[in-house]
Amino acid sequence: MAESVLFQPGRIGPVETTNRIVRAGTSETASGDGGEITDNLVEIYENLARNRVGLILSGHMFCHPRGRYATRQTGIHDDAMVPGLTRLTSAVHRHGGKVFAQLAHAGSQSRVPENRPLAPSPVPNALTGRMVEAATAAEIAEVIEAFAAGARRAVRAGFDGVHVHAANGYLISEFSSALTNRREDEWGGTARARDRFVLEVLKAVRREVPAGMAVTVKLGLQDAVPGGMALDEGVRRGEALAAAGADAIEVSCNAMRLPSDSAKEYVAVGPGRALRDLLLHRLLSAPHPEAYFLPAARELRKRTRVPIILVGGMRLPTTMETILERGEADFVAMARPFIREPDLVVKLAQGRRGPVECTSCNLCLMHESHHSLRCWRVPRRRLLEHAIFRLRGGLREAHRPHSSR
Repeated sequence: MAESVLFQPGRIGPVETTNRIVRAGTSETASGDGGEITDNLVEIYENLARNRVGLILSGHMFCHPRGRYATRQTGIHDDAMVPGLTRLTSAVHRHGGKVFAQLAHAGSQSRVPENRPLAPSPVPNALTGRMVEAATAAEIAEVIEAFAAGARRAVRAGFDGVHVHAANGYLISEFSSALTNRREDEWGGTARARDRFVLEVLKAVRREVPAGMAVTVKLGLQDAVPGGMALDEGVRRGEALAAAGADAIEVSCNAMRLPSDSAKEYVAVGPGRALRDLLLHRLLSAPHPEAYFLPAARELRKRTRVPIILVGGMRLPTTMETILERGEADFVAMARPFIREPDLVVKLAQGRRGPVECTSCNLCLMHESHHSLRCWRVPRRRLLEHAIFRLRGGLREAHRPHSSR
């Protein structure tokens, strides 16, 4: 039997991977209070590398203090972070793995109450309701330099590449969408002016990264908010990023209203799976289809040959293989499945043909900012722990709207 296309070597710029399976960036809530690397976080990454994940994209790391999204998020905002980040990359490299540092700035989507976020225009964030003032020209220049400085630290820490987060409602997404970018200066007013911020970030990062490292972008191609950025604008922006030196583009959504806009619930979960995993409320509902960002990836593929990393609800090996065989993407990425099964790649290599164990219930996302990364469905006692925590009001604080701020 021929080897699955999933296990063919891949290439992103100068970086070679042993297979086409990527662990997508996942919010881990596993860093220290100051954003520093912990033993727990190193263990998460080492376990993924030990279990043959082809490429690990780090959880989004804030490159500037004002760009911090949540408590216990990993930081790459200060030189003091470099020794811990070096521990993390060394743990991955011990097992022959590859890891990219995902640089991010949360913009108005920051959930840190005492933070003073940054945004292109004074528009309430669609996800959090948080209101901010328009960034000044000096603040824009400062944050572009913060991305560059984050890239320099990633180089010193030994990462194999830098992944720029330009999706999911964070700062770069806000500059990209006419819903959130109401500026009439060189940073907004037209679609091409809205290109400028992400292109300047990419150029600044590219200048700091040596030839042996990759620079990639997670790009929101379309807003999930009604009346927002259309797909054709996002695809054209992806083409521009490829021309400006992006080694690969991970396809995602742009501005969001709900966390499930970028992480759909109950993907490929039929009645049988729902019953086995105690999802009784899903027994009579149709499962959400797989590969929900594939239509956007197909449009981007028409405009550029830069490698595409497809994330978004791939749960069956046949789905992943078909996408790669058709050339609709060059890599398949998953986040939630690796929380429940860090050894998923090994199982696939051994011939597993059934769906991943993850039911996309999103309990892991609900506990972001509260508990370190874990699946709340296994072992079963965690479901009870989740229920007790929720009944006691534990989930309210970190995820309340910021409309009064």
